[in-house]
Amino acid sequence: MCAKSKIGGNQGMNARNVLTLRRVRSIRTQQSHSRRAAGRRRFLRPRWVAAVIAGAAAAVAALLIASSGSARTVPRALTSDQANRLAITRFRNYQAGGRAVTITVPGTGGRLIITGSIDYRGKLGYGAVHGTGRDTSSDGLIEWTATTVFVHPMADAPADAPASPPGSGWYGRPLRTSGSSLDSSLAIALSLGSDRPDNAELLPQNGAVWVGQDRLNGHQVDVMTGPSARATSGTADSVRYWIGSDGTMYRVRIGVASESQPVVIDFDTQKYVPVRPVPGVTPTR
Repeated sequence: MCAKSKIGGNQGMNARNVLTLRRVRSIRTQQSHSRRAAGRRRFLRPRWVAAVIAGAAAAVAALLIASSGSARTVPRALTSDQANRLAITRFRNYQAGGRAVTITVPGTGGRLIITGSIDYRGKLGYGAVHGTGRDTSSDGLIEWTATTVFVHPMADAPADAPASPPGSGWYGRPLRTSGSSLDSSLAIALSLGSDRPDNAELLPQNGAVWVGQDRLNGHQVDVMTGPSARATSGTADSVRYWIGSDGTMYRVRIGVASESQPVVIDFDTQKYVPVRPVPGVTPTR
């Protein structure tokens, strides 16, 4: 009986030991799986977060690009207020009597910069001419009307035209109506004044649209195409006006047939100086 009891006791202990070993192995296996899973989570989490952040950043960037671009490049029909301001912008120049201007004239051999003033009631312009990216053969003083151009060549032209034109050294010629970017620019600048407003109702019908907003020399402006854009060049953005909240004109950009680059006319770039005729010459209006 004792031998059998010992054998039975030993068998019971062996069974308990096997169960204990199995439990220990199971616990160790579970711990090992937990550590591996935690490691994978630690390894994958930064990649997942980075991917989400990158995707969000890309979406925001795309939204900002789309927003900023569409506000400035997609033409829209003029509002009633915008049409009214475009209609009176040339009349504002006439009301002012005259405006200080800087006219940038394009050219294959370099640009010409005319800094001066235009008398919109007297239909007379006057300024100093300087070449950029070209020789100084065209530098000097210039005065013009709707039909005539007077030039005064100077080897060392002043930055600003003297208030009184020199009494001699002037050469006159007819203003060319085609084939000259300089003469086209002079005629355009002189035409930006009118003794009466345009018809605000007809402007949208003739192709005028709003193309964006800008800030120019401290002024908040609306950019609009002029009604003559399609008629003169067949493109809707050939003529653009930068116009303030009261209808004041601050910049005009116009394409000319003889050049690939536009003429740019900026206003109030310096103090306005009243324009005086070349001595001995009566301006033709």
